Amino acid sequence: MHEELRRFREFGAETRVLETRGRTFSGDPIQVPAYVNEFWTARQRQASSLHEISYRACFKPQVPRFFIDRLTKPGDAVHDPFMGRGTTVVEAALLGRIPCGCDINPLSRHLVRPRLNPPALEAVAQRLAEIPWAGAHEASDDLLVFYHPQTLQQLCSLRAYLLERRESAALDAVDEWIWMVALNRLTGHSNGFFSVYTLPPNQAASATAQRRINAKRSQAPSPRDVAQLILKKSRQLMRDCDEQTRATLSRGASKAHLLTEPADATPALADDSIALAVTSPPFLDIVDYAADNWLRCWFIGVDPGSVRISMHKKIDPWQAAMSDVFRELSRVLQPGGHVAFEVGEVRGGLVRLEEAVLPCGVAAGLEPLLVLINDQEFTKTANCWGVDNNAKGTNSNRIVLFRKP
Repeated sequence: MHEELRRFREFGAETRVLETRGRTFSGDPIQVPAYVNEFWTARQRQASSLHEISYRACFKPQVPRFFIDRLTKPGDAVHDPFMGRGTTVVEAALLGRIPCGCDINPLSRHLVRPRLNPPALEAVAQRLAEIPWAGAHEASDDLLVFYHPQTLQQLCSLRAYLLERRESAALDAVDEWIWMVALNRLTGHSNGFFSVYTLPPNQAASATAQRRINAKRSQAPSPRDVAQLILKKSRQLMRDCDEQTRATLSRGASKAHLLTEPADATPALADDSIALAVTSPPFLDIVDYAADNWLRCWFIGVDPGSVRISMHKKIDPWQAAMSDVFRELSRVLQPGGHVAFEVGEVRGGLVRLEEAVLPCGVAAGLEPLLVLINDQEFTKTANCWGVDNNAKGTNSNRIVLFRKP
């Protein structure tokens, strides 16, 4: 792969080769090449419409595709231990690989599994027509800062219907699809969402914050037709789901492993069973997944405070947690299998997680091969690297690639 990255010219620029240095936990030096180029871009072909759901801090489908294409073959198992919205898992299934994923947040499975087995649009329309939308259900008055009373009644009716179906073991693929789509229409910034204008759809403001937004914008929630919006979004998500795509997804879904477990403990995955892991872990307390997803958790009947999401503000405990994850990845990887571990530049470039993650993989017995930095034209210059990158956050993909000997 080294030579391919050096010669990469797909978007016109030559690859720059830098050097990433780190140290093992015992102090021995680690040195790997860092390849800098525009390896994937917004100008590439559009990714599958099935990816068009929102989740904070998710990466583009082109990230896992880049490594799946080069490091696996059809029928191989591809895993993401921090599954999130399921970008790696869905892309693996679309490429004919066996999708495997894990996330401690039960919300993740709600977002991922239905897209591995999308129902017919006609079945979704029929089920929406059958749901009792006019039921009387209690809800917190705080939710009225987001929703018109009529909309909130419909949402509560849908939530009660889905929770009852789950409780009675009657939930099917059509129900799961409707639940997934509704989760992605709960809050947003246009009339395509159930709510009044609020923060972007990948996070939910608190009720207190939403009151401030409403006052500042002199706005009040207007009625929205929940069933109509679910059907509209379903049509958009299924835009690329032709017969061949559905058949490919079905083959992968039949063998999929989607776990609601901590990333460092996945006993359902057999030893030496995974060809490739592509993932992006939590970055030093950058994203508060529990707070951002409180409304989505309410909609699936989960207390967000009960979800033990790993969040670390300091590098040492973050490295300790990632070391545990790498030990588990080393167990499930096939000999010769790879881990593509995406990290971001945080705290204005003062912390380079690609350097911090190197000893974690080495301690687990993995061999560090390289760092790949996707350098996008629209970003600003980061002096610390001498490459294009936004001033803050994780906009420039930095992937550390390891191999199991």
